[in-house]
Amino acid sequence: MPRLGVNIDHVATLRQARGGTDPDPLTASVLVELAGADGIVVHLREDRRHIQDRDLRLLRELIRTKLDLEMAATETMAQIALSIKPDMVTLVPEQRQELTTEGGLDVAGHKDRIQQIVAMLHDGGIPVSLFIEPDLAQVKASHRVSADFVELHTGRYANAKRSKEADAEVEAITQAAKLSYKLGMGVNAGHGLDYRNISRLLHIPEIVEYNIGHSIIARAVLVGLDQAVREMKALLR
Repeated sequence: MPRLGVNIDHVATLRQARGGTDPDPLTASVLVELAGADGIVVHLREDRRHIQDRDLRLLRELIRTKLDLEMAATETMAQIALSIKPDMVTLVPEQRQELTTEGGLDVAGHKDRIQQIVAMLHDGGIPVSLFIEPDLAQVKASHRVSADFVELHTGRYANAKRSKEADAEVEAITQAAKLSYKLGMGVNAGHGLDYRNISRLLHIPEIVEYNIGHSIIARAVLVGLDQAVREMKALLR
């Protein structure tokens, strides 16, 4: 059964909307773990729009499952990761004006810089995942820079309006997952996945973990965090 990583950034977004202390992403992470999630995912953005440095420090002490830190591929962020020691770092592209991460990392186009950051993190004993498009060239480039995992960006599949588009994306994700596995990298997937569209991807055995945030937190507003996580876990079974 694939693992479930729950991204709690949106809890912090709600807190930052008022600049206060509620809702607390730390409390949310405890509830998410109690509901059966296999890990907590947070994105420490360079502009600190939701998760703050303090959240990250406290999360490292608090959570008992796995802490996956998403971050930009910069030396500054790598130094933060080396001091916090998350269980994994996922390198993602980052643009200040975007609402959410809009695409995969161009590993092939920025090979030297990404290889340098991967090496820094590896020297600190931290496994590295690269958030990439389901594209065979990007999979090969990820292998060349010594990534331990790839996280396949499922946004185009999630946003597909026609079944033909969705079919093409599922095929691309399938082929990228197969190649990643063949090259010895672990395969995760995420972005835009929800309670309806995840079912088609569960037939891809190479995907070992799904990282899901928005749909779980959105459902939690209506049914509570515990039930929202349990429902997603049940679908993964």
